[in-house]
Amino acid sequence: MSRSFDKEVNRQVQRLRKKEYRKLEKGFIRKRLAWLDDRYPDHTWTVPSPRVAYELLFFDYMGLTERDLPVLSESESAIIWSSVNRCPTLEACGVLGLDTRQVCRAVNEKATQAFVSRIDPQLRFLRSYEEIRPHAIHCKETILRMDFEAMMHIALEEAGLSLAEGNKGYGAVVALGDRILAKAHDTAVTENDPSQHAEVNAIRRAVDTLGDSNLCGAVLFSTCEPCPMCSSLAVWANLTSIVYGVSIDETARMGKSRIRVSSREIINRSSVMVEVISDVLHDACRALYK
Repeated sequence: MSRSFDKEVNRQVQRLRKKEYRKLEKGFIRKRLAWLDDRYPDHTWTVPSPRVAYELLFFDYMGLTERDLPVLSESESAIIWSSVNRCPTLEACGVLGLDTRQVCRAVNEKATQAFVSRIDPQLRFLRSYEEIRPHAIHCKETILRMDFEAMMHIALEEAGLSLAEGNKGYGAVVALGDRILAKAHDTAVTENDPSQHAEVNAIRRAVDTLGDSNLCGAVLFSTCEPCPMCSSLAVWANLTSIVYGVSIDETARMGKSRIRVSSREIINRSSVMVEVISDVLHDACRALYK
């Protein structure tokens, strides 16, 4: 076991030495999803809870044990644990003098979220960058269930405020786990600034809240699919997911002036992995644009 682990550390050293973090991230995502799809081709499992995702990833896939990942607290909606297992990435960072707060965020966080999302997109993986080795004695990590509909209801409230002010009726929320970082609506008409879309306003406020332009781990909720400008900003902010109610194509067919380029097309042309989830509270969102 020790010899095998040492080989994996050496492999990780070679990977990280090149600093091709996006390539590593995509490789981890492919490998993890291939394993999950091979093991569960019909995507059928017991109730997709935080506990189920935790056990599938860390025990079944990675071969770790409860001793490696002692649970700190658990409920139906969240499981929080401390990782104390031997970690090839941690040791490789030590060899190369790299900061795990940067490397783990760039390489592992979205790969872990991709695995968890395949089980249930509303399950979210979060890592504390205040409690991460070697800056702490353990890595504190969480899988929780985020209520997409509740978040979209808040975006809908923002869209209502937009219409009441004389704007175009778009609302957005940026959330990190169960924490709302920002909520906003479009103000392009009232502020005489065509860039002030709901998503732009929400992302700017979220960055101000965190004091960090990297929003990895956060989810953008929008009543309507973000336009190319807003989708591009989601890429530059390194958001983990976009969740929207009604699509650009559908609102364009309803007579709204839109640039008919989808969020997925923008993301697929970038080097950044951003998950896109559609049709959350579709009918309520669609009703805004009739």
